[in-house]
Amino acid sequence: MLFYDFEVFKYDWLVVITNTEDHSEEVIVNNEQALIDFYNEHKTDIWVGYNSRHYDQYILKAIICGFTPQEINEWIIVKKEPGWKFYKDFWKIQLFNFDVMTNKFRSLKQLEGFQGHDIRESSVDFNIDSELTSSQVNEVIKYCRHDVHETMHIFMETITEFESQIELLKMFNLPLKNISKTKAQLSAFILDAKQPKVLRNDEFDFSFPNTLRIDKYKEVLNFYMENKDYKKVFETEIAGVHHIFAWGGLHGARSNYYGTGYFLNIDVASYYPALMIEYGYLSRNVKNPDKFREIRDTRLKYKAAKDKRQAPLKIVINGTYGAMKDQYNGLYDPLMANNVCIGGMTLLLDLIEKLEPHCDIIQSNTDGVLVKLRSFDDYELIDDICYEWEQRTHMELEFEEFSKVIQKDVNNYILVDAEGNYKSKGSYVKKLNNLDNDLPIVNEAITNFFVKNIEPEETIFNCKDLIKFQKIVKVSSKYDYARYGRKRMNERVFRVFASVDTNDHNLTKVKNGSSEKIPYVPERCFIENGDITKMEVPGKLDYWWYLDLAIDRINAFLGGE
Repeated sequence: MLFYDFEVFKYDWLVVITNTEDHSEEVIVNNEQALIDFYNEHKTDIWVGYNSRHYDQYILKAIICGFTPQEINEWIIVKKEPGWKFYKDFWKIQLFNFDVMTNKFRSLKQLEGFQGHDIRESSVDFNIDSELTSSQVNEVIKYCRHDVHETMHIFMETITEFESQIELLKMFNLPLKNISKTKAQLSAFILDAKQPKVLRNDEFDFSFPNTLRIDKYKEVLNFYMENKDYKKVFETEIAGVHHIFAWGGLHGARSNYYGTGYFLNIDVASYYPALMIEYGYLSRNVKNPDKFREIRDTRLKYKAAKDKRQAPLKIVINGTYGAMKDQYNGLYDPLMANNVCIGGMTLLLDLIEKLEPHCDIIQSNTDGVLVKLRSFDDYELIDDICYEWEQRTHMELEFEEFSKVIQKDVNNYILVDAEGNYKSKGSYVKKLNNLDNDLPIVNEAITNFFVKNIEPEETIFNCKDLIKFQKIVKVSSKYDYARYGRKRMNERVFRVFASVDTNDHNLTKVKNGSSEKIPYVPERCFIENGDITKMEVPGKLDYWWYLDLAIDRINAFLGGE
């Protein structure tokens, strides 16, 4: 495997390539033939990069095809055109490229920052209007090498993604070139889905499931029958809870709810795939629909046996629905995508309508509903209602039991079970990890307060690990630059901390000469973009800023000021 990263300037380019087999490194600067020779020696290896599916692979292919890297760089970065459109024969260049980027909204530097790693940038401006000096080349190589090593870190953090993709190729006996495909592309390929030569014009000719039984909330059905605008939503009260119905799903929740008792979270198992199978909502472009059912059933068998082979099959199962809305995918079939989504929402509304007289609806979302039983003795009754719905709709429900619910809204909540274990959702309380680690001390303080009855002061003031207090900030390309006090900053990504030191300043983003505040950045902060993985809290850290933020968010859950 080769990990690689390109850097392209107006008059220069370079690439750093690390070979994991012998730990060797290749650095190529402005030497097209050297790169072509290296590629020919390693064209059967897997090339791994960050955002390489959209950028680096096309720089490599352009050089092989005789174009300058500057041409393709301008096409992708300046004109914002997809690389594959630049030259029709790019696909003929054999390149087994695997992209470790799983979230297009997160830059490599942000992920480095979340891990506590060094995120300092090169001082060499990408827009420099002259050839690089030798010292500038060396500096760019240093930072490019750093990004290659960080890509390797991220690869290891997300290695199950790679293992699943490789296993999928093995299971379906696919050539290694398919390692470059997205999950949606693989789903279409495995299911042998191809768009018809003449596109259908029946996107809104959807139908409700023939098992649907709605008596009380028919206005929801009328909304979908009368509306042909994806931007429109329907808001109404369902079971005493404000609900929003859209073309992408439904959401409803009691705001600022805090309750104890007996709660059931009722989810539909593998909802969208099940709808495609049971109601014939799979893309009409699939040659053999039975193959999709076989893959789903095999995956469920593996999952029950705790067989790791279930993971690659999940890629196909879960990638299919999204691909049906992608006009460039072989599975593209917006009518069937609408059938799936509307069918799923209305069948769930059907279940809520049947449950409403016998329990309290706390929240509902696209594939489940959370209810509170009025008495523990009502469990059998609720179970019977759910069983009738399952038998009628051919869907399967899964129950989870909880004893406490703390809910700000449908997108922010904590569910606590009798043993004190919890599930959470939302930026304020979600469980963080090495690649999603923003203001972790605040999340920890909030969940400790609600789950363990620990005051936020105790969590925050007893913590000595600096990384727990980090706020990762990215100034997007919509802004000209960032400003710290009066100083123009070269970087785009920053790791900031609240400070009590009067010599520290505010970090703002600048556009057309005007400064704008960055959300959740303290008025006075210090920046530490070096490696902080082993650093302790310095004396100037403003603990009170984090405490105030935690208390504000706790009050947001409770409905206070």
